[in-house]
Amino acid sequence: MTDLLAQLPGYALRRAANAVMGELGDILAEHGFRITEAAVLLLVRDRADLTSSQIGRTLDIQRANMVPLLNRLESAGWVRREPLDGKSMAIVPTAAGDAKIAQLGTLIEQFETELLDRIPAEHRDHLLPALNAIWR
Repeated sequence: MTDLLAQLPGYALRRAANAVMGELGDILAEHGFRITEAAVLLLVRDRADLTSSQIGRTLDIQRANMVPLLNRLESAGWVRREPLDGKSMAIVPTAAGDAKIAQLGTLIEQFETELLDRIPAEHRDHLLPALNAIWR
């Protein structure tokens, strides 16, 4: 029987996103990470100018959720807050955070490579532009 819903682009995209995020979540969990923690760590990599508000806007995380998320990362010793200007604090990785970011980079690079291997070669160059066109 043909899955009629699978013929709908929005439905197929949601199913694909759920599957990919589930797989990534499992891989990261094996190494002690949550997806949102990993996203924050990757975002602050090589940056010393991002505030919690900017991180929240970029990752679409509500302020009420950013506070405990950053507290977890800070308690783990992976990030610290540094004065950015007279009133703002930047979220920057610690040395331990840099090590975690390197570990994350390896995990995610491998995951992304394996993910792209599932896409027929003739479609790979079009995948990111098509996906980005939907949400940007």
